[in-house]
Amino acid sequence: MRVLVTGHRGYIGATLVPMLIAAGHDVAGLDSGLFEGCDFGGTLVDVPWIRKDIRDVTPADFDGFDAVVHLAALSNDPLGDLDATTTFDINHVGAVRTARAAKEAGVRRFVQSSTCSLYGAHGDDFIDETAEFLPVTPYGSAKVLAEAEIAALADDTFSPTFLRNATAYGYSCRLRGDLVVNNLTAFAVAIGEVRMKSDGMPWRPLVHIDDIAQAFVVMLGADIDRVHGEAFNVGSTSENYRVREVAEIVGSIVPDCVVTFADDAGPDARNYRVNCDRLAAAFPEFQTKWTVPLGVQQLYDEYIRVGLDEATLSDARIMRIAHVRALLESGRLSPELRFVGEGVGAQ
Repeated sequence: MRVLVTGHRGYIGATLVPMLIAAGHDVAGLDSGLFEGCDFGGTLVDVPWIRKDIRDVTPADFDGFDAVVHLAALSNDPLGDLDATTTFDINHVGAVRTARAAKEAGVRRFVQSSTCSLYGAHGDDFIDETAEFLPVTPYGSAKVLAEAEIAALADDTFSPTFLRNATAYGYSCRLRGDLVVNNLTAFAVAIGEVRMKSDGMPWRPLVHIDDIAQAFVVMLGADIDRVHGEAFNVGSTSENYRVREVAEIVGSIVPDCVVTFADDAGPDARNYRVNCDRLAAAFPEFQTKWTVPLGVQQLYDEYIRVGLDEATLSDARIMRIAHVRALLESGRLSPELRFVGEGVGAQ
């Protein structure tokens, strides 16, 4: 199929694009270029792309494509909290605009990258795709609204599917250092300390970006009737951890490091333990290959390879919030996170 990936130059997109190409798809991208210059220890696979904000897309951008994989968003909670209005404008309104434009252009398949963050505060019991949405951040709330409005577009000509990803981790050449496994491992390598900012008791479902990318590939290869309007949690039920447990895993793998808690460490309202069995049961070809210990080992090896040190911990290449703030302070970005004085076009 001809597949357009929005946000293809981000953390997950950098991993997904080569996997789609390997699966035989003809891949192009659409990206605002917000994270250009954030390469870390590798290079992106180059594909034709349009440099454009999803808030500005038109049906013409989607002409001739069979499927759209919609990754583009402000991720995750720290960046989403920077300006709640802009987060909703991109993650909700922009996502719906993208879906509507794709539908008008005749795109049949639309795979939306959603999140388990929309479950929010649920406690210690396992929940599945039927659970109530209880988001506690603008990021999660915007994803809830986007799912509802995109689902309403479904008909005989347009088939949306929603992949509710667990919290991602793992190495990418567009690494995000703000994700819990990536972050704890980075601190352990750089300063010999696993720094906990909360009491570590909340549950998190965790999933490697390779497994997330595999889920998108499986969705594009599935019979459309089996995925039409469906939502799937992406991860493995066995890969739910208390954050404290993740810290202990990091401490056991990274040599000579200790686990510490901030003086003001307290509870985190985000607490959800997610059952991910539905996706693997429906599509046996989808099987997660990674566990958190394997992922921490991968991250440790990559951090050592690139020479990660204490200065890197605040490096705008891997800290999304630092990168965006630097662009804002330089005047290159408007408060609405639009580039100032820069045009768009095909790349």
